[in-house]
Amino acid sequence: MALSVPPLLKERKYPFIFSFFLLLIFVTFFVISDFSESNIPSNNTNSISQEEEQLESSSNGIVSYHPPLPPPPPPPPQPPTETTTDTNAISNNVETTNTKNLDTTNHDNVDVGNVGTMIDNSSNGNAGNLDIPDWEMCGGVAAVDYIPCLDNWKVIKALKSRRHMEHRERHCPEKALRCLVPLPQGYKAPVPWPKSRDMIWYDNVPHPKLVEYKKDQRWVVKSGDYFIFPGGGTQFKEGVKHYIDSVHKTLPSIDWGKHTRVILDVGCGVASFGGNLLDKGVITMSLAPKDEHEAQIQFALERGIPATLSVIGTQKLTFPDNAYDLIHCARCRVHWDADGGKPVMELNRILRPGGYFVWSATPVYRDDERDQKVWKAMVEITESMCWKVVKKEFFNESGIGLVIYQKPESSSCYENRQEKDPPFCENTRSNSSWYAPLERCLPPLPSYKWPASWPDRLKSQPPSMSSSPEAGMLFNEDTKHWSALVSDVYLGSLAINWTNMRNIMDMNAGYGGFAAALNDLPLWVMNIVPIDGPDTLSIIFDRGLIGVYHDWCESLNTYPRSYDLLHSSFLFGNLTKRCDIIDIAVEMDRVLRPGGILVLQDTFQMINMLSEVLQSLKWTMTLHQGQFLVGKKSFWRPDGQMKI
Repeated sequence: MALSVPPLLKERKYPFIFSFFLLLIFVTFFVISDFSESNIPSNNTNSISQEEEQLESSSNGIVSYHPPLPPPPPPPPQPPTETTTDTNAISNNVETTNTKNLDTTNHDNVDVGNVGTMIDNSSNGNAGNLDIPDWEMCGGVAAVDYIPCLDNWKVIKALKSRRHMEHRERHCPEKALRCLVPLPQGYKAPVPWPKSRDMIWYDNVPHPKLVEYKKDQRWVVKSGDYFIFPGGGTQFKEGVKHYIDSVHKTLPSIDWGKHTRVILDVGCGVASFGGNLLDKGVITMSLAPKDEHEAQIQFALERGIPATLSVIGTQKLTFPDNAYDLIHCARCRVHWDADGGKPVMELNRILRPGGYFVWSATPVYRDDERDQKVWKAMVEITESMCWKVVKKEFFNESGIGLVIYQKPESSSCYENRQEKDPPFCENTRSNSSWYAPLERCLPPLPSYKWPASWPDRLKSQPPSMSSSPEAGMLFNEDTKHWSALVSDVYLGSLAINWTNMRNIMDMNAGYGGFAAALNDLPLWVMNIVPIDGPDTLSIIFDRGLIGVYHDWCESLNTYPRSYDLLHSSFLFGNLTKRCDIIDIAVEMDRVLRPGGILVLQDTFQMINMLSEVLQSLKWTMTLHQGQFLVGKKSFWRPDGQMKI
């Protein structure tokens, strides 16, 4: 029943009225006072004494100290961090394994030193809200080399056409399989670099097909417990070193390791071409599909040579425009003139203006009808793209020949063509190559010039970057930041055995500062630029480094056990808004070698979540300074199997 004031006055119930208004005033004062106190900033909110800056364990078993986060700078550089001198020793002595169910006792030796804190959730089950499965191994004949987006046989079998290599392209599962790839029987720690360039363990890549298939060309030879790589090849009749020297003598302006630093080797075989160019200061992205040339890219990665799985089919390669100084094809089995010349126009897109295409194949030097038909088609297409033949050579001693084309340095030739065929590309947005179809068109050429000679280009302002002072300052600050962080923390404090590190992946590379800071070490870095972040891959190539675009919500185009070390800096915050951290962790476990290392810098929330998953995979982890997680993958594999 509603309360009516006039009747109360009429009935002269004054004590009740007085009490009512007194109560109303008291309640109003209480509400205002409480609101004011809640909005007064406390002087102690962010203060942490030296005694309090020790890592404590929360009730769920995960380290709970939350350090002040570094202020995020403008993208694309990574957030700056204060470097300290914490010391932690992580052993990388990995023993041979011979059984399916592997004993991790001798493989997870981690000395956390005096400062680093071991993270241990083993006694608490799932520490957070993550739905971590009971792990099983991927089952099936091909499970040991399982690549989810290239081995989706259900989709591949249903393809309507394979004419343009559709079956070698990416077909990712709708839902990621949460299973762990098994290890080959007898898997061992890889042969160290540089010995690995010439020999690897047979048990690590037990695929002998190429030994027989290419025995006359001496790609690879089995010798006892090893595969040996003599440096032969289809076009390397006198060995790959002689071939490399012959290319340089044919066109000295190539100038290996100075003018020419970053190259792409299409149809690379076992990557002997790229492997031997490393001695000349050249870094080669060796590229081939997962096809009947069994495990050629896996051989390359086991040897410690940069390589990736891909095919020139119906989609663009995951590289930026104008990236490579030189592209090489030695009998690479690509029909460059197919589909109106789309494959060679894709080379034109990723080749730097003024860069070279070295093509060594039978159409260049044989006179039979079939080869001459291909040659005439290539002449027509390359002339329409304004490529010029700078050298055409036949080597009598080896019985092979090659032609060297050069891409124009400006668009003036395009504009002066009588027939504008192929046309200019309508989509002028550069670097849109993720799941993008091949195009039969010519992108307009940029106005900037060739990068500085190597190694000066590593620290010079990249030509593709804005010429504004602000952009240059940002680049220089990023370079200094990574140089200090790598020197003081990654090399100076984490005590990782870097002599065991050869194949490195930076999962979100930014400007490539992490890779640049490691340049003096005998290793290489695959720089990943996530598709949902700032597009910096052109800058990375301008610096004389290599990389690809990728979406970490999907599986990477590489074999299991490809990398010795994974690095990530503040990747997971945005990434976990789009995809499940458990699936990302499974992919990291797939591509990292047993005994391999993860170095991750992130917020404590992300470290907490990821460490929970990785510990369920039997990784050992150490936390440094509250924001550097160092994880080590074990040799453990579960008992059960999941059919793939």
